[in-house]
Amino acid sequence: MPEGHSVHRVARDHCLAFANQKMIVLSPQGRFEAEAKKISGRHLIGAEAFGKHLVYLWGTKTRAPKVDAKPAAIMHVHLGLYGKFRLHKNPPPDPRGAVRVRMIGYEKAFDLNGPNTCRLLSKEEFRTLKNRIGADPLRADADPELAWQKITKSRKAIGALLLDQSVVAGIGNIYRAEILFKLGIHPETKGCELSRETFDELWALSVELLQIGLKYNRIITVDRSDIDKPLSRLTRAERLLVYKKSRCSNCGNRVRQWEVAARKMYACEKCQRRVA
Repeated sequence: MPEGHSVHRVARDHCLAFANQKMIVLSPQGRFEAEAKKISGRHLIGAEAFGKHLVYLWGTKTRAPKVDAKPAAIMHVHLGLYGKFRLHKNPPPDPRGAVRVRMIGYEKAFDLNGPNTCRLLSKEEFRTLKNRIGADPLRADADPELAWQKITKSRKAIGALLLDQSVVAGIGNIYRAEILFKLGIHPETKGCELSRETFDELWALSVELLQIGLKYNRIITVDRSDIDKPLSRLTRAERLLVYKKSRCSNCGNRVRQWEVAARKMYACEKCQRRVA
């Protein structure tokens, strides 16, 4: 499943390619056909990411919207495990596979295959969606205090809390392993055992790493001072410190692998302490 930086990257790229354009919206597969007819011919205000959720905001059919325009229609996309976007130059090729949605702008088009969720939302449903999503380190309006209040009151392991999208939005399995490793926090440390100082470090590092991921469109957690080539040229093995590693990159100790919150966790129990 894509982590938050990938979803924000899609939102950014789709805004650059399609915002303020009157879009043709189709559903070659047919499963979004009724909804596509409701928004086809409208102007796309833009796209926003909330953690791993994408929202497309639509204006009227008669004129291009202002940046702060209130949406006339709202489309929600969650890619899940199998969702995928394909970008095309116009005219787009024949649909490939089960294309749930095809959107055609003035110069480019994109297809969406296999999303977990793709539907139109009422304004009330949109508010409900935003309210159930946790603080997103990539959003300027994120409130880390909300995440802190949930974490400090919880006896769940921090390794599980970081995957809970109602606590912190956008962090997935790779980022949680790498963030906890870089901070020296054992994944089984209870949320209520974290100090405020440690939480602030965790939040700041989450913001930093997700911003790097957004910039380079890949997860990179190594320290720049430890490498001698551009970040854009790093291999997958060079980009990460502990995820899917057999040995710790700091001490050489064997990396432990076990399940935390039903996902495989990677940690060095020599370098990562249990209590912050």
